[in-house]
Amino acid sequence: MTTNFPTILALDFDGVICDGLVEYFQTAWRAYCKIWKPLDTVPDSDLALTFYGLRPVIETGWEMPLLIRALLVGIPQEKILLEWPNIAQSLLLENNLMALDVGTQLDSLRDEWIASDLGGWLDMHRFYPGVAERLQELINSDVQPIIVTTKEGRFVRELLLRAGVQMPEGSIIGKEYKQPKHQVLRELLAKSGGKSVIWFVEDRLKTLLSVKQQPDLTGVRLFLADWGYNTVAERESVAQYRPVQLLSLSEFAQDCAFWPRKEL
Repeated sequence: MTTNFPTILALDFDGVICDGLVEYFQTAWRAYCKIWKPLDTVPDSDLALTFYGLRPVIETGWEMPLLIRALLVGIPQEKILLEWPNIAQSLLLENNLMALDVGTQLDSLRDEWIASDLGGWLDMHRFYPGVAERLQELINSDVQPIIVTTKEGRFVRELLLRAGVQMPEGSIIGKEYKQPKHQVLRELLAKSGGKSVIWFVEDRLKTLLSVKQQPDLTGVRLFLADWGYNTVAERESVAQYRPVQLLSLSEFAQDCAFWPRKEL
């Protein structure tokens, strides 16, 4: 292997390897019901589908019940896509809520669900087509896959085991590490004495741009997963943010030699 190809392939989990949209909505709906106490506690099926399409606007968990609120009070989807941060803050103020309190309730409800029905909670997740197989191929190759995620590592490992993928010890860096992803990449690079070649696949453009801003991480190749939680506008804007490159699911499934080439 030459230095043109990665020695470490760093991968986000939710939105790159695993699709957790169903779980996100179900947990958000439970939190919504606890906060707003609707008479009908069974959500309309169309509500979930609309939520899935707008999931890319969410940066932090506390925003998820507010997204449901925004939809139920009739805020247009186009407006949500363009103005979500302001809408979320307005909903907090209008409903006398604190983001921290909403987030705590959401996390508590998820913890209760996991404690009472772990199997049911895990069942709310699915893997993107071909990704688990590709991950297994990487484990058996010269490229070391490392999962860098804000999900708890124990759940990532459990989900992967269900898909028949057993990651080597130390190759899942989860929420418990409490480090931003650019710092995790920095530490991976430092462990090798700066000799590792790292490629990073992430579905959130903002996260990739935070890596791009680190002067010591200019050697890390950055890919936006176009099948994950991002918008058409974000995907179309990638050309403005070189060296970030757009990656398709079909390209991800191939050997790294066939991925988009780095533009000079």
